[in-house]
Amino acid sequence: MDPYRLGDMEQKFADLIWEKAPVGSGELAKLCEKVFAWKRTTTYTMLKRLCDRKLFANNSGVVEVLMTREEFQAAQGEQFINDTFGGSLPRFLTAFSRRKKLGDREIAELKKLIDAYEEESHG
Repeated sequence: MDPYRLGDMEQKFADLIWEKAPVGSGELAKLCEKVFAWKRTTTYTMLKRLCDRKLFANNSGVVEVLMTREEFQAAQGEQFINDTFGGSLPRFLTAFSRRKKLGDREIAELKKLIDAYEEESHG
């Protein structure tokens, strides 16, 4: 099982938790009944899956975030680049920019990121 790949409903459920956390598990079950028409058992099954993937923790009936949405998205991107481009960010950017031309703003943002990385690693 790929820890950074979520099914459609898992993603919607994770988004709900990120929006509401920390949240009581009972309150979460009621919310899922209203939003997704889920039974309590479905909520707890889905919660266990996402807790097993270390996105969330259910501590004494309170669901807490272990990995923020941004951290999760970064991990998804890193996994994609590793799986598809052998971990090579330059290979990914080359492939990406062949299909979609980068605008001046995007190029400036990438240059800024590279400059900040160089300062961080050399400073």
